[in-house]
Amino acid sequence: RERVNYISLLLGVSDAQKQHDVNFLLHKIYGEIRDSNLKAKADSFDPEADLSHYSDDGAAVQKLMRDLKDHRLLEQKHWFSLFNPRQRQEALMLFDVFIHCKDWDTFVSNAAYFRQRMNEGEFVYALYVAVIHSPLAEHVVLPPLYEVTPHLFTNSEVIEAAYRAKQTQTPGKFQSSFTGTKKNPEQRVAYFGEDIGMNTHHVTWHMEFPFWWQDSYSHHLDRKGENFFWVHHQLTVRFDAERLSNYLDPVGELHWDKPIVQGFAPHTTYKYGGQFPSRPDNVDFEDVDGVARIRDLLIVESRIRDAIAHGYIVDRAGNRIDIMNERGINVLGDIIESSMYSPNVQYYGALHNTAHIVLGRQADPHGKYALPPGVLEHFETATRDPSFFRLHKYMDNIFKEHKDSLPPYTVEDLKFNEVSVDKVSIDGQLETFFEDFEYSLINAVDDTQEIADVAISTYVPRLNHKDFSFNIDISNNGGEALATIRIFAWPHRDNNGIEYTFDEGRWNAIELDKFWVKLSPGSNHIVRKSSESAVTVPDVPSFDTLFKKTEAALGGADSGLTEFESATGIPNRFLLPKGNEQGLEFDLVVAVTDGEADAAIDGLHENTEFNHYGAHGKYPDNRPHGYPLDRKVPDNRVFEDLPNFKHIQVKVFNHGEHIHHH
Repeated sequence: RERVNYISLLLGVSDAQKQHDVNFLLHKIYGEIRDSNLKAKADSFDPEADLSHYSDDGAAVQKLMRDLKDHRLLEQKHWFSLFNPRQRQEALMLFDVFIHCKDWDTFVSNAAYFRQRMNEGEFVYALYVAVIHSPLAEHVVLPPLYEVTPHLFTNSEVIEAAYRAKQTQTPGKFQSSFTGTKKNPEQRVAYFGEDIGMNTHHVTWHMEFPFWWQDSYSHHLDRKGENFFWVHHQLTVRFDAERLSNYLDPVGELHWDKPIVQGFAPHTTYKYGGQFPSRPDNVDFEDVDGVARIRDLLIVESRIRDAIAHGYIVDRAGNRIDIMNERGINVLGDIIESSMYSPNVQYYGALHNTAHIVLGRQADPHGKYALPPGVLEHFETATRDPSFFRLHKYMDNIFKEHKDSLPPYTVEDLKFNEVSVDKVSIDGQLETFFEDFEYSLINAVDDTQEIADVAISTYVPRLNHKDFSFNIDISNNGGEALATIRIFAWPHRDNNGIEYTFDEGRWNAIELDKFWVKLSPGSNHIVRKSSESAVTVPDVPSFDTLFKKTEAALGGADSGLTEFESATGIPNRFLLPKGNEQGLEFDLVVAVTDGEADAAIDGLHENTEFNHYGAHGKYPDNRPHGYPLDRKVPDNRVFEDLPNFKHIQVKVFNHGEHIHHH
């Protein structure tokens, strides 16, 4: 037996086996583990028996076990919020155990053991973050959160129908619709904020770049503060483009001293903990007991704006950190969020995190009614509330103030020696449509091993686009050169039909793609498919697909799951904004910049797996996010005269098409 163990240690555990384990660890999270091998581990494993299996000599596991034995941990069948300090601490104690496991057997045994004993929400969070960040789980594909904890993604009416189906043992497919009615104009864009893929993108990004991350866990997260700015900036400008597609004005920013105009009725329920709180229209902000006073938020905001005006930040020791450069945005992101990377959290506070809680609690700011946390207190549900985008427009404008204070790029900065873009065109029409998307609700309903599962699912309309390609013709009058191709688009006019200036437009630019190519001397014809975009990821495979592909892989087949390993980009189906019947006009720009100067790592043009939202290793592009449109443009002739920059007009159409799949 010892020899067998030794051999399996030498060979390591197969990726298919790891995938199998994770599938079962996250399936039926509120019931018993359905894999006999994992169930046996859960029942018999002693986390403290052999501390040599932990890279911290068991410090983390001893700490967690002490709290478990002293009955200090949150009970099961109770809501969990990452913004609740004690609940977060417990989830991170478990993460700390996972990240210090030296081998898969220790990792998976701890996971099985604590799944049976800790709060389900804390367990799911800790396991997700550990799978993302632990080298042991490098090739594991995490199941979609909307199938693991469907309550956070699915309207109450549908969840109730699922329970009835289970009780009567009748299979069912239930239609999900978006929150609200036609009387509420915000409902026109609910398909964006309530999209399960958008919600997954948002929560996954915050797991790749957690605000609580400390490098002592395992590694440094490159450009984390700037990524915080950029991912939320892109959410904001994309939301505005969806609004213009639906004849709505762009989002106005939130003001602490003015009412929150839009109310919100989430129509979602906690599995344990009752309904998500609603908020009526036109609520004035109130101080939230034990969290923050509105006055404190205003003070923190003015300190941050002050730092931007001065061009430097003051760290804890009183030293100045210059932010008048391309890396300033990174420090500013750390401060505004704020993350553990903030150089001075005592002084600059945690504007973003505190604002999420304050906004989430406005239904019960003084805890009179003992309501559970609001949708804004979970990354899974935050984008459902229209005030999320108002909050982020407010943050975005603070970032813009900083970016606009930097010196504009000159022709000298931007030109790329002998390279020019001759022509940009698009193959295929830019056209979007809605289609039904189905996902399982098996994990929403209560479950015992005695009662058989029945197929219960919901289908929900989701945006998608027809396939298209970019055709780019580039002349290179010099030798072979590495080039970065950057593609952006912004709406041509505002909701009143007034054209945006170049400077207004470029701040609203949606990043469509970024990739590297080797240019040969002479003319180069480049075709780039919409499906190849580096900013997007495919839909995560369902539990059902994961189970099937994993079993096939255990039998020796290729799992075919590699493309799903990173789920951090926006869903590919949202690459294009919806557009409209007449064709919504966009400015499309292609900037071809010097790849050698841009590169932070070698071999870029060979790297097809590049997903620039991911947290692994060094970020490959040295330039700031949004380059070269990230700084103000007082004179757009700088761009219009630039040979390596092309600017065309395109239209995005939506003909009201809705494809039903059943």
